[in-house]
Amino acid sequence: MGFFGFLLLGLIAGAIARLLIPGKQAMGWFLTLLLGVLGAMLGGWIGGLLFDVDLTSFFSLTTWLLAIGGAFIVLLVYGLIFGRRRAG
Repeated sequence: MGFFGFLLLGLIAGAIARLLIPGKQAMGWFLTLLLGVLGAMLGGWIGGLLFDVDLTSFFSLTTWLLAIGGAFIVLLVYGLIFGRRRAG
């Protein structure tokens, strides 16, 4: 998978993961892209480590599920760290 394919996968996986997480997340599309790409990398690493999965195909269901799962984890951690800040 090429660089732009990986960015597109990360953006879509991040957007899907944001839809799956309840509540409102205060982040724009760039942060969604960044966290989605980080999540796709995390999901690919976990998939390669635990399941010995080859993630080179853009249209593979396994690639998408691992990328969305990784983005979900990254967005949850981001929400736990930065989501509960209050003024005052």
